[in-house]
Amino acid sequence: MERWLTLVNRIPPLDLSVYGEAEGYPLMVVRSERYDPKVPSVYLSAGIHGDEPAAVEGLIRWAETSLGKLASWNWMIFPCLNPWGLERNIRLDAENRDLNRFYDSKKVPQIVAQLSLMKGRRFDVAVTLHEDYDARGFYLYEVAAKRPHWGELLCAELISLLDADPRRQIDGHSARNGLIRRKIKPDMIKGHPEAFHLHFQHAARTFTLETPSEDHLGRRVRLQESFLASTVKKLKLGMVS
Repeated sequence: MERWLTLVNRIPPLDLSVYGEAEGYPLMVVRSERYDPKVPSVYLSAGIHGDEPAAVEGLIRWAETSLGKLASWNWMIFPCLNPWGLERNIRLDAENRDLNRFYDSKKVPQIVAQLSLMKGRRFDVAVTLHEDYDARGFYLYEVAAKRPHWGELLCAELISLLDADPRRQIDGHSARNGLIRRKIKPDMIKGHPEAFHLHFQHAARTFTLETPSEDHLGRRVRLQESFLASTVKKLKLGMVS
């Protein structure tokens, strides 16, 4: 939290606020003070599962080096959605819930508060950062939406840092070179993940990155950083063209 406060204090167009709490831990959002329809809009989040630390660290490291150069864009960033779990290295929250299965529910006050902040907002790109203990390399979910798809190019830019997961089936989904491209429907899963809600309500493009939890932490953090850099670069090029 201190690192995010220090960063935001150096970038006047951005604001850090606390929108709720979970077991005494403040829940933070970093966002643009004013919305400008002429510039890109981006949603980023990490740490909804507390045992996925590279996502949280990769997000703040990327922000510390790059966010100031993009301060004129429209941002909504959730640095850590499950701080109680992060401190304990536990996937679930204090009530033994997987928070990433409650985005179509009103049962969890902190998610209700988060969704209230997002109401009416549209994003050119939404990214949720994750890790996976079963992964054999990184892999990327791309919800099949706006074309041309970006998934292959984004994965190709990461392979120099870490091998892609070689499996042809990951979590029951077809994969190729670390990329899972899914067409999703509201009734596909009981309890919507964050990415489902983003796709249905807010985002033109939605990505979920997974790094392998058993790999070296520093390498995983670098890959999370690099993915954010590649996604922002692709968005910038797309806006120009």
